[in-house]
Amino acid sequence: MRKVLSVSLLTVLLSLASTAQVRRSAVDWQKEQAEILQHYRNLVQINTVYGNETKATEYVKRVLDAEGIPSKTFALDPNRANLVARLKGNGSKRPLLILAHTDVVAVQPEKWPVDPFGAVMKDGYIWGRGAIDDKDKLVAMLMTMILIKRSGAVLDRDLIFLAESGEEADPAGVGMNFMVSRHFDEIDAEFALTEGGTARLENGRVTVVQVGTTEKVPRRARLVATGNSGHGSVPRTDNAVVHLAAAVGKIGTWETPMHLNETTRTYFEKLASISPPDKAARYKALVNPQTAKQVQRYFAENEPAVYSMLRTSIVPTMLKAGIGANVIPSEAEATLDIRALPGEDISEFYDEMRRVIDDAAVKIVPIPATRPEAPPSRLDTEMYRVLEQVSQRMYPGSVVLPSMSTGASDMAQLRAKGIESYGLGPAVTEEDRAQYGAHSDVERLAESSLYRFVEFTWNAVQEMVVKK
Repeated sequence: MRKVLSVSLLTVLLSLASTAQVRRSAVDWQKEQAEILQHYRNLVQINTVYGNETKATEYVKRVLDAEGIPSKTFALDPNRANLVARLKGNGSKRPLLILAHTDVVAVQPEKWPVDPFGAVMKDGYIWGRGAIDDKDKLVAMLMTMILIKRSGAVLDRDLIFLAESGEEADPAGVGMNFMVSRHFDEIDAEFALTEGGTARLENGRVTVVQVGTTEKVPRRARLVATGNSGHGSVPRTDNAVVHLAAAVGKIGTWETPMHLNETTRTYFEKLASISPPDKAARYKALVNPQTAKQVQRYFAENEPAVYSMLRTSIVPTMLKAGIGANVIPSEAEATLDIRALPGEDISEFYDEMRRVIDDAAVKIVPIPATRPEAPPSRLDTEMYRVLEQVSQRMYPGSVVLPSMSTGASDMAQLRAKGIESYGLGPAVTEEDRAQYGAHSDVERLAESSLYRFVEFTWNAVQEMVVKK
């Protein structure tokens, strides 16, 4: 009798353990593809060029309401609402924040082979503005909330989902700055996951997973040249256009100093360990002070994104001068997109710019920053280790690299508040990254990459929040 009871008890315990494991991790991803695709296409089809984000927020709220997931909206501008949803945990660990922005950059429809807001499916891709920035992350976070809620799993920590406005353009402070300054308690967390990373797809296989752990800081400025106005038929030595052109030329050819930080040094060292011999030699040369300068010109000419990771960069992007072909203007200006390395003393940098320009007729006018400087996210946290483990489980043989984005994201505000934040992204080929990526004339994402990215996000999140 005792033996029978023992066997029965063991059977029950094994059954409970098996059930717990199923509740914790089992998702039929083939079955989920239709729902993922539906939400993704619906979101891409909503035109949320900055200023119209509430349309996407309303869609997300309807979906969450249908799943019984409570949410709140917060809006400084009624057309640019933010949404926060929360699945409650038992409080044994601090929350995890998952977020994505709902706004997209503007389009030039004549450059698109398809309707930029059609979410057209063609050649194995979904085409549309926001396909890679940031509706892919938005649907990944949305589906993660839905699937974890449906699982009924017990959570060790609250899971917070933020659909935010104004990431691409927020001069009025309606998005992350609004949430951090006015509603931080709603999104305060130990860790955050959002955009800012990617995965490299080569010959149909993911070889590298890049996790964003830091980013350059936008520190834009204007060059303003002044002189006397006059008739275009009379040349003047103080012509503002001439002085501005000379200054832009000097800045455009100025090679700012190279600096490596923990993230970029680790990135290039690991990249060297998995690259072909010719590429490995160049990456090794970068981390060697004796040879770094010799290889920089190669990257400037052949891999400009790598070149940008090495330094504070300056790119002239806009020019403004004159009112007529026969009028010498008294003022001319250029806008400089300056992306500073973390830790760059921007006042000293501006001083060096003045020395390079060396022209009293040209002034540097800083443009107020909308994002703070923040420390890099650490590489020794539970969240980073989980991202490594999920990467290696889903993509055997891949290498996980911490990366520094040359762009900017709203992780800056979160990191400045002490939230360790990490950037993710779907797997893309080099061609897609170069020609069809974020802010490109044409944006697209492979359908297969969309499904795997949602699966990756869900795996990472459930590892962090579901009670073990």
